Amino acid sequence: MASAAVTSQSVRDPLSRYAHIGLWAMPAFALLLGVGTLDHQPPPQTHLGDWSRFVTTDLFLYKHLIASIGGAVMGALGAMALGVVLMQRGTVRLGLWGLLTGVAAQVVTSSIIGVAAYAQPAIGRFYLAGHQDLAQGLYYDAAQGTPMVVMALIALVLLISSFVIFGVAVARSADLPRLGGIGLATSMVLFAAIGFELDNWIQSIASALMLASSAWIVVALSGQRPQNEWDSRR
Repeated sequence: MASAAVTSQSVRDPLSRYAHIGLWAMPAFALLLGVGTLDHQPPPQTHLGDWSRFVTTDLFLYKHLIASIGGAVMGALGAMALGVVLMQRGTVRLGLWGLLTGVAAQVVTSSIIGVAAYAQPAIGRFYLAGHQDLAQGLYYDAAQGTPMVVMALIALVLLISSFVIFGVAVARSADLPRLGGIGLATSMVLFAAIGFELDNWIQSIASALMLASSAWIVVALSGQRPQNEWDSRR
């Protein structure tokens, strides 16, 4: 039994160490999310010309490649890290569901971001080249088609679910900041449920709340050892 405990502990320690390092992907995700929503594109439904000039800039492309797609990578890593840490601390069910919904949300979101990063600039260039009517039809078919809208809604539900689950898990922990957990859950509800619809300064406020809450949680978890059965036997 003793040798089994030593072996298990030696396996768990690297995982715990990497998971705690990976927690910093959460504030990174919040920061990139905020950067990606600092400015807002003109509504293509009523200002397709202004929208076309907006989406054909280099800044639009780089922001989507770095802040949006890179942010999705950080979001997936952060969800995995926090899920693992919570499971090691004994919050197995919430940690697992937060991990699964969080990673799934980032995968689905990446498909939506890909349309924005690659298809929308092409539609904008098509419009600016003088094909206004065709560009408008192409926008509704490629960038606002029913399959993409459905997947976007699924991504929003998964994102909200993941952050609420993680927030509840943190708020229930006696040695973690309860307000940090509440802030983490609230931030994604504000961003995805309200800010996504309004597409305005609400998203920036939500990103700032997410950054502060996630950083608070990561700092609180820093240096804490996972509570597992082998630790209890030492």
